[in-house]
Amino acid sequence: MTGAGGGGPSAPRTPRGYFNQEDATGKDKGSERAAPQGKFVTGSLMRHVVVMSLTSSVGLMAIFLVDLVNILYISWLADPVATAAVGYAGAVLFFTTSFGIGVSIAVSAVVARALGQRNPELARRQATHGLLLAGVVGVLFTALIWAALGPIVGLLGAVGPTAEATVHFLRLSMLGQPLLMLGITGAAVLRSHGDARRAMMVTVWGAIALAIADPILIFAADLGLTGAALAGILSRAVIACMALWPVWRRYGGFSPVIRAELLLDLRAMSQIAGPAVLTQVATPVGQAFITRLIAPYGEAAVAGMAITGRLTPVALGVIFALAGAIGPIIGQNAGAGRMDRVRRAVWDAVIFTAGVIVAVTMVLFALRGPLADLFRAEGLTRDLVYLFCGPLCLLFFFNGLLFLSNAACNNLGRPFQSTLLNWGRHTLGTVPFALWLGGIWGAQGVMIGQAVGGIVFGLLALWLTFRVIDQRSL
Repeated sequence: MTGAGGGGPSAPRTPRGYFNQEDATGKDKGSERAAPQGKFVTGSLMRHVVVMSLTSSVGLMAIFLVDLVNILYISWLADPVATAAVGYAGAVLFFTTSFGIGVSIAVSAVVARALGQRNPELARRQATHGLLLAGVVGVLFTALIWAALGPIVGLLGAVGPTAEATVHFLRLSMLGQPLLMLGITGAAVLRSHGDARRAMMVTVWGAIALAIADPILIFAADLGLTGAALAGILSRAVIACMALWPVWRRYGGFSPVIRAELLLDLRAMSQIAGPAVLTQVATPVGQAFITRLIAPYGEAAVAGMAITGRLTPVALGVIFALAGAIGPIIGQNAGAGRMDRVRRAVWDAVIFTAGVIVAVTMVLFALRGPLADLFRAEGLTRDLVYLFCGPLCLLFFFNGLLFLSNAACNNLGRPFQSTLLNWGRHTLGTVPFALWLGGIWGAQGVMIGQAVGGIVFGLLALWLTFRVIDQRSL
């Protein structure tokens, strides 16, 4: 790459349209070059992608594995109402969690960019303000959803005892969501610093807490759904503590909150946070629509959807983690003006995604029988588990393309592109296909339609991402 003013490769320039962060006095903090260079600006990009994805996925899969065990315990209660209630509740919890992920993406993007510009003080300040934002937004948004749980559960299609059980479970579980938002954002700050191990341990410790509390509260204390909800709150409290502690101890703690600086940083974050939140909540909105279409086929169908919904992030945790892992890699290299490395990072992520999807699909297909037996799945529930452990898992590759495209666009100053693609995928890429194929094959057709719709949007997202990279390279 040719540098500005005729410089050679050793003088990369900042990509066009990529703004430098300034402090409250107007001083360009990106000009301070005494700080160490971001760790992702050098070295093998494939290695960075693999290490960050695998370490991040351990933490994700840890918490989702225990979440899977949670529904396993509930299924052993032999109460289809309780199992279906967890399925309906999952759609609501997914929505609130996705909102928190959107905020964490914005915080991660600005912190990684500051580190790429060799400005750790700015990164510390923005991390402080980002965590404050996550806490306040978490409380307000959770309170809003909590107050409307009855109508929301009704819109999902739950009725009678199942609706009552779902609302009861959610009224308790939602109390821990602000803590989870803090933990997610804290882990994102750690990943922005390249501290994959500590970011991973945030959710690992939360998973350990849940693994210990779940059987005690569900079975030993005979609390059933109530016990599962209380165990979730405890786990989220552990996650928040384990995310904030290393930020405090390892990365300079937190900056004093000064109004002018706070407003400056919130303005920078809002440019990403608004579109990122809209992007993230598109997925649970699409999932809520699928839940509504599945509901008429009975509790067995909802239970099957709940099981496959918990299996997906466990089996494909590496792909879910890739979106958060590649963001800091792209952010640091873009902040350093290395758009050639940004392009290579995206291609390496595509190759990595394909390899993971093929390997996981082969394992799930071989184990589909034992997995269904483990959950005591019969009839339609078993059919849906089998469907996931094969063609639906393979088609998740295209969702992976959309994930990494979202991360790239958020870190390259084009967050609204991610928003449009995600909403397109979960509306035009979900509703017509699910309705059409559901009318032909019933509950199985609904899930097939949801997966098939992702093919076009996954390929479109990848193409548009490379267009953005080309534009930033000019």
